Amino acid sequence: MSTFRITRHSPECGVEGAAIALSQGHNGKPVFLECFLLVVAILALTGCSHSNAQFKMPDPEVLVASPVQQDIAVHSEWVALLDGYVNAEIRPQVSGYIISQDYKEGAAVRRGQVLFEIDPRPFQAALDHAKGALAASRGDLVRAKGELSRAKGGLGQAEAQLGKATIDVDRDTPLVAQNAVAKEKLDTEIQAKRGAQAAVESAQAAIESAEAAIVSAQAAVEANKAAVERAELDIGWTKVTSLVDGIAGIAEVQMGNLVGPTSHLTSVSQVDPIKVYFPVSEQEYLRAKHVSSSGQPMQLFDSSPELILADGTVYLHKGKILLTDRQVDTNTGTIRVVAAFQNPGNILRPGQYGRVRIQTSIKKDALLVPQSAVKELQGGYQVAVLSAGNKPTFCPVKAAEKVGTMWVIDEGLKLTDKVVVEGLANLKEGTSVVPKPANLQAKGR
Repeated sequence: MSTFRITRHSPECGVEGAAIALSQGHNGKPVFLECFLLVVAILALTGCSHSNAQFKMPDPEVLVASPVQQDIAVHSEWVALLDGYVNAEIRPQVSGYIISQDYKEGAAVRRGQVLFEIDPRPFQAALDHAKGALAASRGDLVRAKGELSRAKGGLGQAEAQLGKATIDVDRDTPLVAQNAVAKEKLDTEIQAKRGAQAAVESAQAAIESAEAAIVSAQAAVEANKAAVERAELDIGWTKVTSLVDGIAGIAEVQMGNLVGPTSHLTSVSQVDPIKVYFPVSEQEYLRAKHVSSSGQPMQLFDSSPELILADGTVYLHKGKILLTDRQVDTNTGTIRVVAAFQNPGNILRPGQYGRVRIQTSIKKDALLVPQSAVKELQGGYQVAVLSAGNKPTFCPVKAAEKVGTMWVIDEGLKLTDKVVVEGLANLKEGTSVVPKPANLQAKGR
């Protein structure tokens, strides 16, 4: 029989040693079993000796940089409501039944384009009747003028006869006194003069009657001309057209509906350019009308406003301030300002909401850090500043407006501070870190 004995002292394990005896007798067991047990014993002793050894993690790496100092344009934002530059309500001018709709709802239409048609037959009948009445009144006028001409001719003849009879009477009257002419002749001439005088008066009455008939006929002609013009307008109004270039809304009537001047058929809005309304507080309005705190005019209403859409994107085209309302709203203490934005492609539509952003001042020598360096905690803001020994300290700061990816810090930072700009999430105060420089660049809006 052969015997193997291995002894190892291990103070780490708290024992004097360990012994393993492996024996092989005359039972014929394989030698490799003895070797396997020997290896297991050695590994066990080695693990026991290192079980209480401590493992130290390396210090975390963070990106640090000093705040960026530059002049920053300060902007103000207001909630804005979009509306059409011109909003035209489409209403018919005449009453009748809708027989067709000639536009596509939601499509662009041109000024004068036919949108709806009203049954024109009753208006065509009224036009024909008015034209007939006009022709009749014109015939009456012609006849009255003929009567006037004949009456004037009769007056001329009667006046000629009266003149001749007057001469005869004047000539024969003294001769009758001298018995040179028979009295019967003078009596006949006097009767002729009276007859001529009556004929003149009759002709004058005929002239007056003809003139009155002409006046009446002329009035009838004018009235019937007006009726014809009105009937022509009515038949023209059976085609309801768009008043402006713009986008046509959904039709509020259907085929066969009876409509009238009070009926609302649809609306057309001119949306290029489009108007944007936003309320400015009375204080902001007064500041804009005077000067800023630096003594420089703010030029609020001379600026080119930007439009931030509901999805957060900034609209491509800048706008132009058109006007301010005539009064301050006593309920809200604000005054409405109206801007206009170009709208190619009619992307913007009335009723949309957004925000108008306008530069109101310049902040000199502002300190900026990346937004990733600012941590919000219980309504306040903190940044991690490296102290001696590369250990971070969380310092409270006063954060102002955001500029792109940067954040303006009004209080709590110095230009020489080293601020952790990346790796802030798992950072603990007082823990050593390995700082790596970060390159910061900021641009004003």
